[in-house]
Amino acid sequence: MSNPEPLHRDGYALLRQAVPAEWLEELRATFDAGVKPSDQWPVPRGRDWRHSLLDLDPRVRAVCRLPSLLAVVGELIGERYFLAQAEGREPLAGGGHQQLHRDLSTYRPGDIANALVFLDDYGPGNGATRIVPASHRPEPGEPPFDFSDESRSVQLSGSAGDVLVFDVDLVHAGSLNLLGTRRRSLLIAYCAEALHASHLQTAGLRGIRMEGVEWFEPPAAESDRTQVDPFG
Repeated sequence: MSNPEPLHRDGYALLRQAVPAEWLEELRATFDAGVKPSDQWPVPRGRDWRHSLLDLDPRVRAVCRLPSLLAVVGELIGERYFLAQAEGREPLAGGGHQQLHRDLSTYRPGDIANALVFLDDYGPGNGATRIVPASHRPEPGEPPFDFSDESRSVQLSGSAGDVLVFDVDLVHAGSLNLLGTRRRSLLIAYCAEALHASHLQTAGLRGIRMEGVEWFEPPAAESDRTQVDPFG
């Protein structure tokens, strides 16, 4: 990664066409096969969303290991980290609106990174994600963020196969699916090593079935990096 400064400044990266196009139909089929109603999850889910249980699928796990995705996650977390969760989400017609919010880090700023993998084209019509760039690290003395203020929010748009990677402290939200067209996505969470014990304590409540943990290392020192730059 030749210049990670914009990533740390803005708190997110949108990786265009990161998922191979030939994987998408299989991923959509896996999503649809794994959909379960709210009352079949350990903890009830939002009723204006579809939720899909798919964390054991090999293709989904391959998406979680995409080199361009891991390069950004490693840069955001900055230490040894693990794959914590993968599930499917989709706003139903007339649903999906969320107020701006932060998912919140646990022990230190930046110890969790999320990825949204879009399996369908997305935009304002079908409930695309809104973000507030550079909202993850408030300046000293800055007043608390007003989550009802949408003036700085940006609604994303793009194509199936794009991946949004973001610091969990970045202000963001889902939007109303006005048109009712499909907007399936994978929500993937990666956590710093220090969160492993607490992750295991709550895995059952979140419907996580993955056994064992996949560990990853952050990017090497700049002089040793040989990865393709996902921002290049």
